[in-house]
Amino acid sequence: MRPMISLCLMAALLAAGSLHAEDAEPGATIADTLYYGGDILTMEGMVARYAEALAVKDGRIIYVGDRKGADALKGDTTTPIDLKGHTLLPGFVDAHGHAWMTGFQKLTANLLPPPDGPGKDIPALVAQLKQWQANSGDFIAKTGWIIGFGYDDSQLAEKRHPTAADLDQVSTEVPVIIMHQSGHLGVMNHKGLELAGMTAQTPDPKGGAIRREADGRTPSGVLEEMAFFTALGQSMGNLDAKTNEDIALAGAEYYSEFGYTTAQEGRSSKGVVETFQRLAQQGRLKIDVAAYPDLQSERAFMLANGTQPTYSNHFRVAGVKLSLDGSPQGKTAWLSQPYFHPPHGQPTDYRGYPAFAENKNLQALVNLAFEHNWQLLAHTNGDAAAQQLIDDVDKAAQTYGNDDRRTVMIHAQTVRDDQLDRMKTLGIVPSFFSMHTFYWGDWHRDETLGKKRAWHISPTASALKREMWFTEHHDAPVALPSSLMVLHTTVNRTSRSGEVIGPDQRVSPYIALKAITDWSARQYFEEDNKGTLSKGKLADLVILDRNPVKVEPHTIKDLRVLQTIKEGTPVYTAAPN
Repeated sequence: MRPMISLCLMAALLAAGSLHAEDAEPGATIADTLYYGGDILTMEGMVARYAEALAVKDGRIIYVGDRKGADALKGDTTTPIDLKGHTLLPGFVDAHGHAWMTGFQKLTANLLPPPDGPGKDIPALVAQLKQWQANSGDFIAKTGWIIGFGYDDSQLAEKRHPTAADLDQVSTEVPVIIMHQSGHLGVMNHKGLELAGMTAQTPDPKGGAIRREADGRTPSGVLEEMAFFTALGQSMGNLDAKTNEDIALAGAEYYSEFGYTTAQEGRSSKGVVETFQRLAQQGRLKIDVAAYPDLQSERAFMLANGTQPTYSNHFRVAGVKLSLDGSPQGKTAWLSQPYFHPPHGQPTDYRGYPAFAENKNLQALVNLAFEHNWQLLAHTNGDAAAQQLIDDVDKAAQTYGNDDRRTVMIHAQTVRDDQLDRMKTLGIVPSFFSMHTFYWGDWHRDETLGKKRAWHISPTASALKREMWFTEHHDAPVALPSSLMVLHTTVNRTSRSGEVIGPDQRVSPYIALKAITDWSARQYFEEDNKGTLSKGKLADLVILDRNPVKVEPHTIKDLRVLQTIKEGTPVYTAAPN
């Protein structure tokens, strides 16, 4: 892992001030497009640096500098674009999300709690599902299910999960499945449980749980982790190729609405990879999509196909993914210390549980990734899971070497300071999920972790103090793929109730921007092509209505993406206000 810029060099950059213009080369090619008239924030270095103009030719940046130098590249075919005071930035790079599932979220019933959806209580969920059912006959005909995404028991007025009996109010004839906002739990109605073959005699699967009614036997409808993933796979197994493609395209398009020019398919199945490959071959992907197949379930697929260092028509398999535990908001993440308030029916020393009960199975997969030089992304929410990853990476490195692998700890939410020290030594990149401070900050303070641990959620400032570069993500569809909420929460860490969750972990707007541009590109080994506005890089750009570095920090969430540009071509333009 490359160390971050030293404090002395930061001071030198501060003293240096503005960006020096690049000299246009004699006989330079005439630009296709020339941007000027607003803040052009290059994201180079550790302090904000600006250019007066930027020129693009054949999808790449050919000039960044002063207006005079840019005007020398103008010709009759050049399109001048006056930013009119708006802000031009590098296109945002998704450090972690699930592009296909984001499309699934966009096409199914929105059960998210306010402000992102109507899911404030169980009657609201039932009403939304009924409304979606009335308007989605074709989708239901293709899938056979009524589907909703994004309910959150911590935000429901009842402070509990819906049950099969609750979902029977939507339908007793058509199976219903709804997904928790974390993506790690879900609920089925009784018809769904019947089709999934889940009865009082069905044992809990390894790495998951079927929650039961008061008799301790009858499934309540709530499914955790592998129990949910298995049921979801069964329910979605009959999607045809066109429906899969529609879902994938919806996800990629949704990303572009938030300024992302690179999206991640962060726990791919073979079928999802093949769906994106077909779309790429047909020339239908407008932004880059990097896939990380699940190594546990797609081992044979990876051994047969491997990874690709470059994109083919905007798609590549970039590495592999492993999931070591669940979610803290769902109380399934694996912690080293007990939950502040354990789930109902669990003992006071309940700490969640690992996805790999036998570490030798995880170690074998980490070794496999290292042996084949596949970049490894590992989902670890709890600090016990983080420790498991750190130890297994250390052991794999001793056998296979560890030169610039850029292993990524996805979420790293409860990672401790001593663990950050070892991560820096091992070159493990933390990709934080600071959006939790808004969406579940109060819940973590009062329910899952207690104040001391909640204040240390996604410890960005602790990483920065250690001169570690880090990335930030939205984990869509767990949250909307909103770049601006990623920025807002990384900077402010303000919960739904208005309390600052860990004031000492806040970072500046510029550092938050680095985490979704320059450093995210570096996470992908794509820093030569993306992440900063530099001559020779791809013209992956985003235009915002205002400059995140200059506005009042508490208003960052209110900024708007006006246009997203991929390799010089607009792929999203906001409707006029």
